[in-house]
Amino acid sequence: MLNDPRDASVVWLMLQCALVAGVGLSLFFWPYATGISVWYVAPLYWALVMVAVMDRFTLMLHFTSHRQLFNKDYQSLNHVIPWLLGPFFGQTPNTYFAHHMGMHHREENLPDDLSSTMRFTRNRITHWLRYYLRFLIIGLPELILYFYKRKSWKLFRRVLVGEGVYWSVVGLGLWLRPQATLAVLIVPLVLIRTLMMMGNWTQHSFISQEHPEDPFQSSITCINSRYNRRCFNDGYHILHHIKPRAHWTEHPIEFEKALPEYAAHDAIVFDGVDYFEIWLNMMLGRWAFLADKFVHLEGAPVRSKEDVVAFLKSRVQPVAARAVTAG
Repeated sequence: MLNDPRDASVVWLMLQCALVAGVGLSLFFWPYATGISVWYVAPLYWALVMVAVMDRFTLMLHFTSHRQLFNKDYQSLNHVIPWLLGPFFGQTPNTYFAHHMGMHHREENLPDDLSSTMRFTRNRITHWLRYYLRFLIIGLPELILYFYKRKSWKLFRRVLVGEGVYWSVVGLGLWLRPQATLAVLIVPLVLIRTLMMMGNWTQHSFISQEHPEDPFQSSITCINSRYNRRCFNDGYHILHHIKPRAHWTEHPIEFEKALPEYAAHDAIVFDGVDYFEIWLNMMLGRWAFLADKFVHLEGAPVRSKEDVVAFLKSRVQPVAARAVTAG
């Protein structure tokens, strides 16, 4: 059934997510079966979603957006993740695929990327809040307009259909079961979009002023983290932009093979931390902590701890759009 037998574990994760979604679905009937408000059990449900599968589901959606899971004989099953499971984990149908595949990878964090971090000071919480609120409030209209201007009609229609169906269901749910709809559909949506904006911000926080178009110098790599073990090696973000269709099991191997190239480009690699730890420590100004996690690649410039701190700080400064042309 699968395009790649290495993805059997992904099917197992789909089943886990379906069980959690079933718990969420049961909350629509909870008050009528028990007489107890949904809000008494909603925190337990959110804890289940967050601890068990939220991070893994999001990166499963990411991975299967790049490489379809089921082969042509079972093509319809490829709609299960974005359409049937996605809404329970904060993902509206089709929008993630369109944003990530049709826009972000096309624009590569450069000025035309709607989620570009270039113009911000990436260690300032006020700049992140501007970035986050813009995405939350006008991100969808901007995305639709982006596809309209570029005459990408297929993606334009996919976003409209996915969002239209989702918000129609939410509207119906708010009318019939408002508490359950808020707890099961709206809260996870806000939560995961917050986390995704923290993740994308960090993935593209350390940008070279001279070569912001270079994936080696506009993204980072995180190795030896629990996050990689849970989330399909998502920490290898430089590699992901260089080889977006590389299978998730290949990322560590490809990284080690290309170490001389990473060093030659003076790429930033962190050891033992994930994007969210990096985001938090940037915002708290804990540069010494980040310097301790910085990997000194053989062949890259030799730096003291103080030099690493200065180097990291230089990479989070705003990058002028003209730098792209100059590069």
